[in-house]
Amino acid sequence: MIAEIQPLHDIGSMLYNISTNEFTKAKKRWRRAYLTIYFSNTMVTIAKNVISKALPVSRYPTYSVIEIIPEIVGPKVSNQELLFDHSFYGVDQTKLVNIVQNKDLETLHAFDGVKGLAKALDTDLDDGIGGRDLNERKTVFGSNTYEKPPPKGLFHFVVEAFKDVTILILIGCAVLSLGFGIKEDGIKDGWYEGGSILLAVFLVIVVSAVSNFRQEKQFDSLSKISNNIKIDVVREGRRQKISIFDIVVGDIVVLNVGDQIPADGLFINGHSLLVDESSMTGESDQIEVNALSNPFLISGAKVADGNCRMLVLSVGMNTSWGKMMSSITGDNNEQTPLQSRLNKLTSSIGKVGLAVAFLVLVVMLIRYFTGHTKDENGNQEYNGKRTSVNQILDSVTGIFSAAVTIVVVAIPEGLPLAVTLTLAYSMKRMMSDQAMVRKLSACETMGSATVICTDKTGTLTMNQMTVTNFWLGLEHMESHCSNIIAPQVLELFHEAIGFNTTGTVFKNASQLVPEYSGSPTEKAILSWAVEDLDMDMEKLKKCSNVLHVETFNSKKKRSGVSIRRNNDNSIHVHWKGAAEMILAMCSKYYSTTGRKVIIDSDSRTQLENIIEGMAASSLRCIAFAHKNVLEGTNCETLTEDGLTLLGIVGLKDPCRPGSRKAIETCRFAGVQIKMITGDNVFTAKAIATECGILEPGQEVCDEQVVEGVQFRNFTDEERMQKVDKIRVMARSSPFDKLLMVKCLKQKGHVVAVTGDGTNDAPALKEADIGLSMGIQGTEVAKQSSDIVILDDDIASVSTVLMWGRCVYNNIQKFIQFQLTVNVAALVINFVAAVTSGDVPLTAVQLLWVNLIMDTLGALALATERPTKELLNKPPVGRVEPLITNIMWRNLLAQAIFQITVLLTFQFKGKAILNVNERVKNTIIFNTFVLCQVFNEFNSRKLEKRNIFKGILKNKLFVGIIGFTIILQIVMVEFLKNFADTERLNVAQWGICVAIAALSWPIGWVMKLIPVPEKPFFSYIRG
Repeated sequence: MIAEIQPLHDIGSMLYNISTNEFTKAKKRWRRAYLTIYFSNTMVTIAKNVISKALPVSRYPTYSVIEIIPEIVGPKVSNQELLFDHSFYGVDQTKLVNIVQNKDLETLHAFDGVKGLAKALDTDLDDGIGGRDLNERKTVFGSNTYEKPPPKGLFHFVVEAFKDVTILILIGCAVLSLGFGIKEDGIKDGWYEGGSILLAVFLVIVVSAVSNFRQEKQFDSLSKISNNIKIDVVREGRRQKISIFDIVVGDIVVLNVGDQIPADGLFINGHSLLVDESSMTGESDQIEVNALSNPFLISGAKVADGNCRMLVLSVGMNTSWGKMMSSITGDNNEQTPLQSRLNKLTSSIGKVGLAVAFLVLVVMLIRYFTGHTKDENGNQEYNGKRTSVNQILDSVTGIFSAAVTIVVVAIPEGLPLAVTLTLAYSMKRMMSDQAMVRKLSACETMGSATVICTDKTGTLTMNQMTVTNFWLGLEHMESHCSNIIAPQVLELFHEAIGFNTTGTVFKNASQLVPEYSGSPTEKAILSWAVEDLDMDMEKLKKCSNVLHVETFNSKKKRSGVSIRRNNDNSIHVHWKGAAEMILAMCSKYYSTTGRKVIIDSDSRTQLENIIEGMAASSLRCIAFAHKNVLEGTNCETLTEDGLTLLGIVGLKDPCRPGSRKAIETCRFAGVQIKMITGDNVFTAKAIATECGILEPGQEVCDEQVVEGVQFRNFTDEERMQKVDKIRVMARSSPFDKLLMVKCLKQKGHVVAVTGDGTNDAPALKEADIGLSMGIQGTEVAKQSSDIVILDDDIASVSTVLMWGRCVYNNIQKFIQFQLTVNVAALVINFVAAVTSGDVPLTAVQLLWVNLIMDTLGALALATERPTKELLNKPPVGRVEPLITNIMWRNLLAQAIFQITVLLTFQFKGKAILNVNERVKNTIIFNTFVLCQVFNEFNSRKLEKRNIFKGILKNKLFVGIIGFTIILQIVMVEFLKNFADTERLNVAQWGICVAIAALSWPIGWVMKLIPVPEKPFFSYIRG
């Protein structure tokens, strides 16, 4: 039985009250133990201030755990009932935090280094922590999350909407109108006009606020997904991927090149580790991290080179990164290029609207004060001194309100909203199409892409490597060949594969098949070595010790390791890498019997032919080489000459099934595809032909396929001449990729680049659109990119291209729709005001039209899904006008039609329709709104005459059209006082619908008229 003695004084008094004669032997032992602990605790308390570097103890009350051995054996107690407190409950969290943040080596040594801290945190440095105490660790040390500022609520967006000057002016007019109306006609009838304007303004504000609030929530949820990084940890002896948010203090984290350090911690072991702390310190220099002089790893930093295992000491808000991130607000104030252009367009249109409104205001005021306006009864409104001040103020307020409402309708504030809606909708849909947008502008820029520079591995291919070919010297080996290879050569193979790897093999007693972790290449070689060459990873590690590691380098295309065997202390160097490069370092090769054979010119040619043959079969060729070095050789630098070739393996990575079709799709859309790969030229040609980048059977000229070194050595003029013709670049370095992107941009191309490695970051940043890989991509690559391709598939890249064009196309549809309404409403109200002094569309009616076209229209047109038709056209240029000649043709035709019909009704409506003034104005309002509803269908297709194609697929569009019509019926038939309308009979409704429906045949006929490609305004500029 286990007992907690707390507080100590209670137990002391209990002991002294018990008669000594009653003590059994066990109890005497218990009393002696208690006295020892009591004395020790007292001494610790006295020495507490003296020994400052002692193991930190928590501020909770002290307690002791004492085992009581009863004299009589009782019933058996299960292990679950024997609850021992974990040792980490006594560790002072503040000191753990300060060790890393202050880089305090002295305190670290006082803890007996990493081993001492691991023991204090109940962590096994080889097998990691167990999975049972995760919640307890989170309770004691906190979770790896940071406190974010509270998200903006709906009220914030309501307040933002109130900041619009025109809205405030309208509210002021509504309040004045409300006051004058109540004073003149009493509260029962006097509130209608002012109250109607207030209600209409309130509706506009609420709809705008709700829209912005929803988009903010959506961007926030996407941000959470992008921040959910997957990290490799070791738990219960097994390497596994977990979310960065699930890391706890005591975890063993495995870090490789390109990873972001997920928490503060200490270096356990690793090789050639360089860390970029610029995101935290601002210093661009890479810092070497090692076990002796600098074992400190700071969260938020990036691994620039090498690899290591790290012990986590502090997480979340206890790290500098957590504190910094919690202070950053989630404001998404990023303006995309399209939004900037639209803001300029909105500003220009707004100025025109303001000028028109001012003219209307001046004309109507002149007409009023010169006695040219009449009230509803036909009496002159202004009669000089006989008109009361209240009547004058009421009339002037109405005139001012009408003018301000014209400004509200004229300013197309729906354009930025349409962009936001389109981008938000596209981002959400692109997530389901395996593309996560990190930068909003990439959505629209992708539609203009003219060149896509793509990787081979994992993008064009499936990244599912298997070893299908194995050559030992000049002999081709079949599978399961370990019994025919000389034992000493087999041992060298085990060492070459087992030690020179960043992957791991995990197998427990219950598993028949081992688990492999690492890159697809590493996993393929490890599984081949275990299954075909009978490699035992655990046994191997016990037989030798690693002295030095040179991690894989994208320039040298190889990695190396030196080891010391325990049985004879001999030192062996192993290299692994691109076959032709490893072969160049070798002077001998091993035969199956274990004999070393000198590589002469004939055998070298044979080996080169073997490599070329495998590469031409689309295999990735990896070679292994070895050298036994003498004792006393500098182990920090691995010998690179006089090696003996162990063998060559060919790894098959099949092309993705949809890669050929995706490349054809991009080509058809006028987008060039260039493959940039680190593989040799023969493998690159074979894969490019298989995927359709190079035509099968076609003679490939030198200009189409180049190696990185050739491209690098061209002069600037040669590069600019040849870059368009290049389709494949083999054996390329990240610098070559960056160089190609720069050349293409200089030639005026809009360039998209795919990348997955840390070294791809410069090219991803330089490109117009950086596309990183979600599966194989490093964290550095992802953070340098604009869009993350979640499934690493080229087909998803072509989908992103289609979405980019869809965004641009949807915006153009909405611009055409919006400007039609703007032009028609402005001209109708201006002409009517100037000629008759009467505005046919009231403030409430114009606000209702504003609501229809700004919010509902944006929702309907901005959420059209992409169609393959979008890829039939060439890419949109960087400087092409937003409003094309086709759009001008369509919108002017519809605007002229609406203006003609409605002005005819304005001046001759009473006679033509045989109705009174209020019914005439209601018909004008109803026809105007229905014209916009019918014109929404026209706006779905800018060029195609069949405007109904695919309409049932967009249920939102159909729903919004139906909702608009229902609301319009309610406005006209039931909200008589609110909307200043009269009920219409069936015949009058028929007239309104028939006239509005003419929009369709007019639109169809106008699309038959060809327009010049050169923008209209370029003729004006000359």
